[in-house]
Amino acid sequence: MPRILIVDDDSTIVISLGMLLKRAGYTCISARSEADALEKVRKSMKYGEAEGIDLIMMDMNYTSSTTGRDGMELLQKTKVLLPSVPVILMTAWGSIPLAVEGVKNGAMDFITKPWDNRDLLSRIETAISLNSAAPANDSGAFEGIIGESASLNAVLDKVRKAAPTDAAILITGENGTGKELIARAIHRLSRRKNGPFVTVNLGGMPGTLFESEMFGHAKGSFTGADADRTGRFESAHNGTIFLDEIGDLDTSCQVKILRVLQEHTFERLGESTPRKVDIRIICATNVNLHNAVAEGRFREDLFYRINLITIHMPPLRERRDDIPLLIRHFAGDKIVFSPDAMDLLCSLPYPGNIRELKNLVSRLIIIADSPRITARDVRASMNNDTRSINEMSYVPAEALTLEEIERRAITDALRRFNGNLSQVAASLGITRQSLYRRIEKLNITQ
Repeated sequence: MPRILIVDDDSTIVISLGMLLKRAGYTCISARSEADALEKVRKSMKYGEAEGIDLIMMDMNYTSSTTGRDGMELLQKTKVLLPSVPVILMTAWGSIPLAVEGVKNGAMDFITKPWDNRDLLSRIETAISLNSAAPANDSGAFEGIIGESASLNAVLDKVRKAAPTDAAILITGENGTGKELIARAIHRLSRRKNGPFVTVNLGGMPGTLFESEMFGHAKGSFTGADADRTGRFESAHNGTIFLDEIGDLDTSCQVKILRVLQEHTFERLGESTPRKVDIRIICATNVNLHNAVAEGRFREDLFYRINLITIHMPPLRERRDDIPLLIRHFAGDKIVFSPDAMDLLCSLPYPGNIRELKNLVSRLIIIADSPRITARDVRASMNNDTRSINEMSYVPAEALTLEEIERRAITDALRRFNGNLSQVAASLGITRQSLYRRIEKLNITQ
């Protein structure tokens, strides 16, 4: 998926152009000043060709002056750093002579504001096609993963290094941080990318169904087994199996998974003939497995089998710079958030992480009276409980411990929904089981 850097100090231009390009299948990053643009360019150089910039859309003016000299200087500096990357200049109709000069100094093309969307997309496609040598190795691998923060980039860099191997990978992190998206990215970047990707939620699977679900069964092996059934491991043959919430699996089932990892064989229920399976296993959990091993709740041998490589997904409160990008991604191009609404949304603790943010944005779109959402709309979506929302807004998240943040969010939700645990879990973006565990852990009384 080609990456386009948009450089413009007009936020309206950046947002509208970004939405247009994303709908057309491009990945967009933005810079609002000359200094920010140069920082993004230098950052792209650190991650190699696969993380590079394929095209730059650059405005000509960044000060009160309309001479375009600052834009011309930025163009020259950019071409020194990334001489092979095409640049399309964006300029007003009256500055066409300056844009022509920019083309002479290395820009590939220019467009005038306001532009025709179809013509703009045609020029972008031409510029990238003429300049592309070979497709990026990770093209499309990170679909659905939104953000530019340093912590997220560190995760993606680790994914690139780990994916080509067949090593077992353990993805850790709180609920709603995007662990399954990372697992899918690993699969897309692996040699198994053309094979199946099978997802299993172990946390929601009853122990009585474990063997039948994971290993399959033969017809007549138990009451109700009216036909042969292929299990999840067999379905993932020559591909990847993603075992989500493995930390919630009981110990009797853990040993059965360990055998598959060690021997790559299993038997269907009702059969005695071993079946061979070639799979790559990726696991995920929000449980601290080190503690679970120490407490005897998780097998130590299984723990070391599944975490040859560990990838930790940072919670949303540790990548707040990505919140505006995520909000715009979830809201689409028809909804605009006022600065005060964006500030308020960026200040919330989000114990349910990205899933909770997505739910909140969806709720805002439903209840908003206009396509412009304000802080007042945000407060209204929180059931008009302005006291609790204000408290969360003005207490910096870094001043609170994780337990204090979780306690505040859960008690606030319990109050808003009158103790209805299903509604509380949904509003926080977590499962009922996870909510039960957190209420017990934090000793919250309803």
